[in-house]
Amino acid sequence: MSIISTKNITKTYNPDTIPVHAVNGITLSFDKAEFTAIIGPSGCGKTTLLNLIGGLELPTSGIVEVNGEIMNSKSKRELTSFRLNNIGFIFQAYNLIPVMSAYENAAFTMELVGRPADETKIRVMELLEAMDIADKANQRPNQLSGGQQQRVAVARALSTRPKFILADEPTANLDSHATDNLLDMMLKMNEKEQTTFIFSTHDDRVMQRAKRLIKLNDGKVEKDVWV
Repeated sequence: MSIISTKNITKTYNPDTIPVHAVNGITLSFDKAEFTAIIGPSGCGKTTLLNLIGGLELPTSGIVEVNGEIMNSKSKRELTSFRLNNIGFIFQAYNLIPVMSAYENAAFTMELVGRPADETKIRVMELLEAMDIADKANQRPNQLSGGQQQRVAVARALSTRPKFILADEPTANLDSHATDNLLDMMLKMNEKEQTTFIFSTHDDRVMQRAKRLIKLNDGKVEKDVWV
């Protein structure tokens, strides 16, 4: 059974002036434990599609269904709660809180949803170990390399055991060594915890590891292949 489906979704910006059809009639479904890359040229709709799946934006038309729930019908408060409990996000800019340690950043989402302190500690340290940065737990973001900061962001995204992870150009600011390490760790977590990963990316190294490639062009699906 699909955990995510989009049914003929569109997203149009500036509808009253010069309309921009960022997403134009996309129907897709995603299953548990996928490791999928959404690819295509800049401006093709990759990030917009990811935002629609994650409820960060709502479609102009069509339906987005996630984990059996219709995203379009939710209020802003309901969407915020749903995202917090079901979806992990990884961004190009890491989005770590500068005054918090690596441990505190990774634990932040678990604390927001009210997980017990002992459960949080066990889970976060397990993830920092898996990301090979347990020895950096007490360091702040400015004391970490870019690759280490992104590993903290991945640990934070995985901490509540979300159904899936949405990763928007997560390797864009990393060198090749850091990218390879990060992707290998994400693949291990994908296989170990059966978490679905959906990337938007220009990075060939992400595409090489992906099990499915969805190519967009002008807001439409041009190709959808399993590799």
